[in-house]
Amino acid sequence: MSPHLQVYSWQVQMVTSILHRATGVVLALGSLLMVCAFLSLAAGPEQWAHFSAFARSPLGFLILFGWSWSLAYHLINGIRHLVQDAGYGYAIATFVRNSWISVFGSLLLTALIWVLAMMQRGGA
Repeated sequence: MSPHLQVYSWQVQMVTSILHRATGVVLALGSLLMVCAFLSLAAGPEQWAHFSAFARSPLGFLILFGWSWSLAYHLINGIRHLVQDAGYGYAIATFVRNSWISVFGSLLLTALIWVLAMMQRGGA
């Protein structure tokens, strides 16, 4: 039997592994939101206005921000995994550093994307 989680101390490597799986699920669910966006866009201006109003609401902003962070994190952490699959970055210090780069790099990338989006045409 596997030891209980209380035996293990939380480490950044554990968190990044769990986050990678969780963000994969969020991306799959968020894809349904993108399908709704495309369908409302194809349905005409009135339907698009409804979707756009939802996307600009606080809840819509939170969902879109979370989805975009999930995308950035999954991308950066996926690149980290590819580098490890190539046989690099297995030293413990390097592994921990790259895990933190995945976390902070995704936050930075998400902030950059949203700042650029907000600067276009007076806001997103």
